[in-house]
Amino acid sequence: MNKIMIVEDDVVLCSELAKLLDNSGYSAIGINDFGNALDEMLSADADLVLLDINLPDINGEQLLQEYRRQSSTPVIMLTSRSSGLDEVISLSYGADDYITKPYDPTILLLRISAILKRSGKTVSAQTYHGAEVNTAKGSIKHGGHEMILTKNEMIIFRLMLDRQGEIVTRDMLMTALWDNDEFVNDNALSVNISRLRVKLAELGFDNAIETRKKQGYVLK
Repeated sequence: MNKIMIVEDDVVLCSELAKLLDNSGYSAIGINDFGNALDEMLSADADLVLLDINLPDINGEQLLQEYRRQSSTPVIMLTSRSSGLDEVISLSYGADDYITKPYDPTILLLRISAILKRSGKTVSAQTYHGAEVNTAKGSIKHGGHEMILTKNEMIIFRLMLDRQGEIVTRDMLMTALWDNDEFVNDNALSVNISRLRVKLAELGFDNAIETRKKQGYVLK
């Protein structure tokens, strides 16, 4: 799973962005100390950085310039500034892309995906108890058998896999499906989970998804 660092001092915006990324299959992390933002960025080992220009203690463009001296990790500038000069400066300092706020979440996710693919940092394969989970192909392979999942089944399974052993609520699943597909109602969610259970059982993973009454589901 690709790790994305958010360097944004607006707490509400940072939280919304982290939720969007988490629901889209990424691992989002934020900055705790803007006075030491550069050190946190360098030690995060992120696959991509979302960097705001207007930051406390340091200008985002200056921070980008310092970061570029020590790291080649892709950076997307997120800013409310619409000045063409800011875009030119950011790109000249090494930014991979420049997006103004308010941004379209779908466009942002597409830009992130494109940059990760271009940089060779895209993670498409994970494992589950020895089974190979290929999110790019939408399949799970185990013991010589390959099971193809539907788009919604893979979204559900990937979210559960990223939080294996933890409770994943129906609201979290509905949000993930809403962000990636057409509207899915509560009954449709239940049907998708039932089909996913059957497919996992056919691969030898019986009772892989445990229902927690009034809480959600746990992938064992």
